[in-house]
Order: sequence, then structure tokens, then C-alpha cells
Amino acid sequence: MKPKSTSEAGSLESASSTNTIASELVKKLISNYRNNQMQAVNKEMGITDSHAIWFDLPKLKKFISCIENEAAKVNPTISEEDLGIRFYYAAYPKADDWAIMEGHPVEKEYAERHTLVMIPTLKKEDETGAILDYDFCPSNSDSTLAMAERKGPALPTDTIAENHGALSPPDNTIGEIFP
Repeated sequence: MKPKSTSEAGSLESASSTNTIASELVKKLISNYRNNQMQAVNKEMGITDSHAIWFDLPKLKKFISCIENEAAKVNPTISEEDLGIRFYYAAYPKADDWAIMEGHPVEKEYAERHTLVMIPTLKKEDETGAILDYDFCPSNSDSTLAMAERKGPALPTDTIAENHGALSPPDNTIGEIFP
């Protein structure tokens, strides 16, 4: 499966306009989160949680390419339109429970802060005929591709996922335009 470049999918100008949000709306949405959910988390947990997460473009492209390549190995008829990524809100364990993070490249200073976990999705018809986006592990051909089926097999031991971006804080906030 070969991803389409912006020039193949349409002009750069038309691609950019579909990914535009008014800066004031972005500012308001971010403020809503910081003034509500983030404040509640900080107050309840007694921490200063992160307000942003950053992933470099090569890491994201590599993750997308991995999903496409592994899905094509299992089923060459899977199209780009069948695939997606679900972003789960998640939180790192407490520092006392950090042993669970062994082998994962995350520093202990991230303890208890929120993060995102990205999981591949695959469009699949459910029993009623509705097309849904199911979480799936394209590299696990021993089980059904869709992992989210409630009647399906147990979760695989490992799954294709991406998690570690730079959280802010603890990372520096100097480059952020939205307060």
C-alpha cells in the first residue's frame, strides 16, 4: 500500500484549507481544557499535569507507514481509506509503580501525567451492517484483525502502538504559541 502524497490527492492549497481552524477557536478550546479538565486533575491528584504532547513528524510517519505495511502483509486488499488511528487518553503510573515501564523509553519524571496512546484502526462491518472503526493489530495474523470485537480473542501480548511524545511540562514550553 503506497500512501498518496498531497500532490496526488489534490493541490497543496486545497489540502491546507481543509486543515485550518481559526486561531481564536484553537485558543478557546485549549483554554477550556486547561481551565476545566486539567484543573480538576491537578486539584484531585495534587500534581501539575502536562497540557500538551509533541511528536516529531518522522516518528508519526514511521508509525503510519508501519500500520500500512503490516496491514498489507496480512491482507493486501486493505486500502488506505480502511485504516485510521484512535488516540486514547492515558496516564503514566505513579513513580512507586514505575517497574511496569521497564523497557519503555519514558523517564520517571512523567509519572502520573497524562499521555496519548495511538492504536491502529480498521473499518469493518459489524453484525448489523454498520461500518465501524475497530482497534486492530495488523502485525498479529494469528488472531482476527479487529481486536475490539467483544466476543473476539484475548488481546495479543504486544500490539502496534505509539505513545511516547514530549510532554509539556516537564518539557520546555517556550515554543508554544497558545497559552
